[in-house]
Parts: sequence; structure tokens; C-alpha cells
Amino acid sequence: MQLFRFANPDFLYLLLLLPVVILLYIINEIRKKRALRRLGDINLVGSLVPELSKIRPVVKFILQLIAFSAGIIMLSRPQFGSKIEDVKKQGVEVIIALDVSNSMLAEDIQPDRLTRAKQAISRLVDNLDNDKIGLIVFAGDAYTQIPVTTDYVSAKMFLSTINPDIVPKQGTAIGSAISLGIRSFSPGEEKSKAMIIITDGENHEDDPVTNAEEASKAGIIIHTIGIGSTEGVPVPVITNGKTDYLKDVDGNTVITKLDEDILKKIAITTNGKYVRASNSNIGLDEIFSEIRKMKKQELESTMYTEYNDQFQIFAAIALFLLMVDFILMERKNKRLANIRLFKFKV
Repeated sequence: MQLFRFANPDFLYLLLLLPVVILLYIINEIRKKRALRRLGDINLVGSLVPELSKIRPVVKFILQLIAFSAGIIMLSRPQFGSKIEDVKKQGVEVIIALDVSNSMLAEDIQPDRLTRAKQAISRLVDNLDNDKIGLIVFAGDAYTQIPVTTDYVSAKMFLSTINPDIVPKQGTAIGSAISLGIRSFSPGEEKSKAMIIITDGENHEDDPVTNAEEASKAGIIIHTIGIGSTEGVPVPVITNGKTDYLKDVDGNTVITKLDEDILKKIAITTNGKYVRASNSNIGLDEIFSEIRKMKKQELESTMYTEYNDQFQIFAAIALFLLMVDFILMERKNKRLANIRLFKFKV
């Protein structure tokens, strides 16, 4: 569902020109002042040219800048949804549970485990069509980041903000993620529910196999992706611009290892599949190929199918400001000298 949108969003990139225009204006004003200083004392020059206004050129520039911005928004065609329609699609519901514990910052998968997993999820979202997707993040506990949705744009936006700092408790509670996933699927849907867990598998908090058994009873298939090396690597930590390695309470360097056994047990318990991630392939595409084989269910979603243009408002603003700019002269008018606008003489 999308209430507001831009029909031509590419024009919004023109707004990036605004800082450049402002910078050029400031540079031009500095050059003008330097030129006046070469003629003599600025105050003396001002008294010789009493009709010269300091504030009018600034006001005109601001008016032009706002009119330019309004014109860009007008070209982008802002629209509001005007007609809601319930659309029924055939697809599956997929919830991805992503480990965001500190160990996911290990660099045995380049550039690091977490970044690589986020990149793979982003590419997967790009290839979705009618399926619903949700995202759970977990460390010492599990949290819903994105409820199941077909709003792929929002899903990618929230995905980009994920890092270990978004969870208050560190650790790796895979069982909590599974339990939350069971509760997160749409109610009343009996088929085509799949969960993908991406983690290094170092579970410290609970018994995920027991939770996997509950998921299996609920008809949920869990696929697992093990990310990292079984040999173990240290976890880099950047402090004050310097790279160090995560230490335990005794001051020893923490070594994080991939625990494949627990992830294989979870997958087997729910008739899912386990995949070992590598630098070249995280494994999401392989698992999603298995999910595509599941029986698709009818997914109902509400969306706006008609939009009303609202660019006329911004066109009127731009036109009005340009008219004011045209009427307002840079030099003072003796007849209007005593008129005060914005509490200063113009």
C-alpha cells in the first residue's frame, strides 16, 4: 500500500544542485564586496549610492531558490492515492531472521558477515514479486524489524539501518527468533510459510531445536544459513578510529566459530535445508528456489490503484514567487523607501 508517491522521482535528484547554487551565490557576494573595497570605504560607497539595497538581492535570491525547489517538486509529480483496492495474489510468506550479534562483524566473510548477509537479502527483495516478506533481528533476544509485508521499498529501507547497536542485549538466542517468527506469520494462513535463519550458529541463550519442533507443528519450514568459518576468527571492534578485537571479561580475545551442528538440526526438524555461506554465495538464492516449490497461497493485500496529481500546488507557489521576484527591484525606490517589510527597510 502506498498513499503518497512521486510519479517522476528522478527529477528529485535536481535538488542536489541547491547547495551548489547557494555556494556560487556566496562566492559571488564575496567577490562583489572585494570589488567595492577596491573602490574605497564600503560605507562611503554606500552613501554615494543611497538607492543601493543590501537586503533586496538576498530576498530575491531566496525567492528564486524556493521557486526553483517548488518547480523541481512539480516536475516530480507528487501524487496521493485516491482509490483503494484489495488485490489477491498467489505467493508465499517468508520471514528472515538475521543474527545481529557482535560476532556477525567477523571478517571471514567479506566485508564482514553481517554486511554480506544484508547485501544478499537486499538482492533477494529486488527479485520478489507477489510474496510477503518479514524481517526479525536477534542477538540476546529477538525483535521484529519488519512485519510481513509486500512493501519491498520499506523493507529495503529498514534493512539498511540494521547493525548490532539496534539491539539492547547481546548474545545469540536462535530459539527466541524462531518463537517470534511463529507468532509473526499472518493469522489464518495454513500453508506456504517459510523461515530463513542467517547466523553463525553460536547459540548461547536457549534451546532452538525445541522451538523448531513447535514451528514444525505449526507447519512452518525453517531453512538455515551458516555464515562464517568453523576454524574461528576474532571479532574486530573500532574504538576512537583504531581497530582492536573483542575481548571477554578476562581480557582474552573472543574467537567466533560457525556452529553448523545446531543449524543442521533446526533444518532437519522442520524439513528445511541447511546451506553453508561462502564469500561468493551466501545461499539465499538456493534456499529461495526451494521455497518457490512450496504450494502458493492466496495472499490478499490492500493497495492504491489510482492517484491524484498534486503538482498544481507547487506550480502555483513557483509562479507566485517568480512574480514577486520580478516585481521586487534590486535598488530602492524613493517612493517606497518608508515601507517596511519583515521589520526592516527595503
